[in-house]
Amino acid sequence: MSLIPRILGDRRSSSMFDPFPMDVFDSFKELGFPVSNSGETSAFANTRVDWKETPEAHVFKADLPGLKKEEVKVEIEEDRVLQISGERNVEKEDKNDKWHRVERSSGKFMRRFRLPENAKMDQVKASMENGVLTVTVPKEQVKKPDVKSIEISG
Repeated sequence: MSLIPRILGDRRSSSMFDPFPMDVFDSFKELGFPVSNSGETSAFANTRVDWKETPEAHVFKADLPGLKKEEVKVEIEEDRVLQISGERNVEKEDKNDKWHRVERSSGKFMRRFRLPENAKMDQVKASMENGVLTVTVPKEQVKKPDVKSIEISG
């Protein structure tokens, strides 16, 4: 029996229009090599976060589509470390369901950032809207040196 019919399992598309109709790692399973079946994908494990510094604050934005705020944690650790973490669970499978494609990311993620000395660690705020987490860390105001004009005598 050929490997090809066995590779096209119940979770893969066999459409002739699909340029990648099979999971490359399925063939390794067929040959007896261990392959993780955790459902995690690196796209979610490596959640991308933007860090912008404005005159007033450090602003972090993370794209977390499909997650609820209850599934995300924002924490401040010792040594001025901001930690953003969470988990998206794999959808429950029903014996009667036939999956054609599973592409959405699942699994745990964690990103950590060491904040600079000017961060006000006790005033961090976080909000989530339309799948985008925004964490705002206010900055200490830089004191401008007092300047005293000196009259020039002539």
